[in-house]
Amino acid sequence: MASSLILHKRIQTTLAKAKALRVYFEPLVTKSKSDTTHSRRTVFSYLQNKEAVTILFREIAEKVATRPGGYTRIIKLENRLGDNAEMAIIELVDYNTVYGGKEIAAATTTRRSRRGGKGAAKTEGAAPAAAAEVTPADDAVVAEPEATATPAVEEAPEAPAKNEDNAEKGE
Repeated sequence: MASSLILHKRIQTTLAKAKALRVYFEPLVTKSKSDTTHSRRTVFSYLQNKEAVTILFREIAEKVATRPGGYTRIIKLENRLGDNAEMAIIELVDYNTVYGGKEIAAATTTRRSRRGGKGAAKTEGAAPAAAAEVTPADDAVVAEPEATATPAVEEAPEAPAKNEDNAEKGE
């Protein structure tokens, strides 16, 4: 289960297994903070999975380097339907963007920058000249389709005119 937690960053299991996994897993993460041959071999003797050990030492150890402990979070779920067992999700704290305050701020600024990135290009100091240059080009492009689509544009006003005539007759 520890290898699955490292590979998937979040797993769903029973509450008892999640609590037991936390006791087993957190010392391994603490050991992975010091990237030495001895600590790698010690962690590998517990996990027996080269890929999990590599991910633990490269990715996870970097994220938890400043954290003094508490690398996992257990979130209780509803009881399982079949046997009414208490279910839980155990996850790595630094990989969840819902509960981490720093990562939530980063996510919201990313969303704002995407919206602002499109609008900011038009409102920045150098961009208005570019926007003025783009506007005539857009008008020229729009003028050509209007010339070819003139019959479709003329038919559209006729339909509302008939509706207005019907409205006038009803009055």
